[in-house]
Amino acid sequence: MTASILAAATVLTCTADNPKANDKATVTQGNARFTVLTPEMIRIEYSPSGQFEDRATFSVINRELPVPKFSKTDDGEFLTITTDALSLRYRKGSNPMTNPASPENLTVVLPVNGKPVTWYPGLKDPLNLKGTYRTLDGNNGDSHRRMLEDGTISRSGWAVINDSPSATRPDGSRSLALTAEPDGIDWVATRADNDALDLYFLGYGHDYKRALKDFTLIAGKIPLPPDYVFGYWYSKYENYTADDFRNIAKSLKDNDLNTDVMILDMDWHWNGEQGVSGGRGGWTGWSWNTNLIPDPDKLLADIHDSNLHIALNLHPADGVDPHEDIYHAMAEDLGINPDKKERIAWNLEDKKFAKAFFKNFIRPFEKQGVDFWWLDWQQYLTSPFIDGLGETFWCNHVFFNEMKHNRPDRRPVIFHRWGGLGSHRYQIGFSGDTFINYPTLAFLPYFTATASNVGYGYWGHDVGGHQSDHRQDVNDPELLLRWVQAGVFTPIFRTHATKGTYINRMLWTYDNFPMMNQAVKLRYAIFPYLYTMARKAYDTGISLCRPMYYEYPEQQEAYDREGQYFFGDDILVAPVVEPSANGISRKEIWFPEGNWWSVAHNKLIKGNSVQTLDYTLQQIPYFYREGAIIVNNPATVKSVTERPDNLIINVVAAPEGSTDFYEDSGDSNNYDTEYATTAITQKHRGNKGTYTIQPRKGSYEGMPANRSYTLKIFNTPAPVPGKLNINGSSDVVPGYDAATRCTIVEIPSSACDKQVKVSLEYEAE
Repeated sequence: MTASILAAATVLTCTADNPKANDKATVTQGNARFTVLTPEMIRIEYSPSGQFEDRATFSVINRELPVPKFSKTDDGEFLTITTDALSLRYRKGSNPMTNPASPENLTVVLPVNGKPVTWYPGLKDPLNLKGTYRTLDGNNGDSHRRMLEDGTISRSGWAVINDSPSATRPDGSRSLALTAEPDGIDWVATRADNDALDLYFLGYGHDYKRALKDFTLIAGKIPLPPDYVFGYWYSKYENYTADDFRNIAKSLKDNDLNTDVMILDMDWHWNGEQGVSGGRGGWTGWSWNTNLIPDPDKLLADIHDSNLHIALNLHPADGVDPHEDIYHAMAEDLGINPDKKERIAWNLEDKKFAKAFFKNFIRPFEKQGVDFWWLDWQQYLTSPFIDGLGETFWCNHVFFNEMKHNRPDRRPVIFHRWGGLGSHRYQIGFSGDTFINYPTLAFLPYFTATASNVGYGYWGHDVGGHQSDHRQDVNDPELLLRWVQAGVFTPIFRTHATKGTYINRMLWTYDNFPMMNQAVKLRYAIFPYLYTMARKAYDTGISLCRPMYYEYPEQQEAYDREGQYFFGDDILVAPVVEPSANGISRKEIWFPEGNWWSVAHNKLIKGNSVQTLDYTLQQIPYFYREGAIIVNNPATVKSVTERPDNLIINVVAAPEGSTDFYEDSGDSNNYDTEYATTAITQKHRGNKGTYTIQPRKGSYEGMPANRSYTLKIFNTPAPVPGKLNINGSSDVVPGYDAATRCTIVEIPSSACDKQVKVSLEYEAE
């Protein structure tokens, strides 16, 4: 990592979000207003009625940034605003948006790779690098590629966020206003002028990382999810009984399959009249299905006793029917006569309904033991009550913020569908019902990494695929294995499939389960690294899964190689997404500049090359950057919520290398201030290596006071006997594995607030 997390957090958390920009950043000219947000980013407004929007919107919640240096000139006809990065020229008194689009009234000129580029409102951008899409329901192979929305970065060197009240999102909704409310949840409101133009011009050239960081400055940070969501989730759409869930939890434990989350899909509730299977739509329900789960309190307690967190699936669109347990209380709170037994329509945009719903349903269920909710919204897209309000976005906004304000003992988290720009503030996405085949698996690396272009860095896919395409064996052990292996290097690691016992997601029943379990254990091993990068996403806006072009924007290969991506700063991943030939998969991989340690092959691969490598069924194509320091959990860890007193530090020997290992308590809302970082560095000079674990900085509740470390240094010759020194002591003898070229040093336990310095001398090669 190039900068301290501690330093980054200090910079980005010093001010609260404020939708009103500093007056010194704005330039008003008649019915046009320009706000210079950064040297590269300008807000462009035009209101025929002269009403400008200073409230938050769905897309943008903060405009109060440090005022950048800029100048303005007026020659009588044109107003010109110039920053260090671009120049905007506006014809006074005109509407910037012409029809057809032209540069007649407004232009922005900026340099891209040393050449001037001109933009004007309405100019089409064929080079936009895209963002994401609401759902992969029905996606087969890459059939949904054409549906991806535009993102915030482009090879053109500029991108535009159209936050105008009239601009429609792909689901037909619009970016409405948000007004502050006494209860802490900003509420939907109409915009100041529905005919206004409201654009954000981002002219960052090919500095994609900077563009994304600044995007989160105005659109809101990517909240750090609770630690447990990064573990393995067991999920299957099935009419499981309470005993089925207990047996699954027991099987997970008996088979030593690390798990942190158990999903109860929609059959936890009645699907119609109590005691009847089916009913209206079969999707919405608010009462426990006591035929399947006769004692919900006992079941949820038993699942928690298995050290698992619990989420319930909701499809809320059909409202509350008279047979529901909550009906009478809801009706009374809403002033409805319950004796009429009229269905209460779903109306979360009404504050009174929302208050009654959370009081009578959400709070009691959470008291029973529900940790978070899966909002599987797939019914009507826009509100029947408020024009342009997207139901997906609004459900996400209300559920997340309601949890944030009313369950302060834990971090807010929901599992939901993408609802348009701004949805990254609600973290974890559910991508939907894909088909079970290799082409669909092959599309997911591109889809997941590309979503980072709009800050949507926590997609959770149905690992294994959701439904049959009638061509692929839905229980193909090799396909499931490759999907699980790819899932290790995705943000959310959750197996799932549609209803029907013909699709099996009980990994332990497969003959190749040992290889699947090896992959799951790798996920738990890399958690310290993964969590460090999740914190970095919060601090910098750079998500966990990143396209190659973030690092190499001027290399064509970075755009062409869609099947490989960065997993954090220092791990390159290229999942196997095709069937093997006799158990061997051949994979062509592009290696950028530098050198890369192949973990599967235990060898260093030179960069600036394209290599074709072979992989057995148990091998995964992932690579450490030379110089990387990757902190891992020991094999004893069973849950990502553990903070072990021993850690494994993987080092790829290089002249220089460093990392800042991040930790916190895992589920506290105080992670802005209550966390710890440990700087770890390596230096190699000739045949000597020095590895330093700096004193831990910061603190959090429950952190270990002392730690031991297993230092694994890859790509080294054998160490010279007697030349190992740990804080001045030579009592420890290093190990060496010639097959993996790995030197192993067991560092004894010591106080985490003390420095540990290891020096080694290696044999000459």
